[in-house]
Amino acid sequence: MGGSGATAFLKVVLQNFDVLAGPVVSLVYPLYSSIKAIESKSPIDDQQWLTYWILYSLITLFELTFAKLIEWIPIWSYAKLIATCWLVIPYFSGAAYVYEHFVRPTFVSAQYQTVNVLYVPRKKEVSSKKDDIITAAEKYIRENGTGAFREIINKAEHSGTKPREEYGIFENNYQW
Repeated sequence: MGGSGATAFLKVVLQNFDVLAGPVVSLVYPLYSSIKAIESKSPIDDQQWLTYWILYSLITLFELTFAKLIEWIPIWSYAKLIATCWLVIPYFSGAAYVYEHFVRPTFVSAQYQTVNVLYVPRKKEVSSKKDDIITAAEKYIRENGTGAFREIINKAEHSGTKPREEYGIFENNYQW
């Protein structure tokens, strides 16, 4: 009788493998590894797990959005489990691959379509309002820090030129 009970248990485990392994592979192991990464001094493992959580969030958003459609795909849970294993296991670097080839080009390219404070072309149609200069400076400070902004000002002052002249920033009632 013990043999048939163990067989029945094994059959239930195998039939529900995706349900049992899914949370372990997609949540428990990544949470544990993320904590280890935070505590380590290496930025490489931080990047691996931050990248994984970005992708996990995108997968979750996809599932929530297309839940009714996904119900009709019988192998979805197994395909998701395999894909998650590929993303999670550092040997494959799946998370890094997907991020570098798909996510980063989509989201980062939009970031570089903004005006850089270091170079504002001197054209008549470029606004020279005080608020525009402040907004550009605040953006530069947010992206590069106050130290980098001070270095630009110091470099311009030591070279004998005014910052607004060197970097194409217009004067109009703005005090450095």
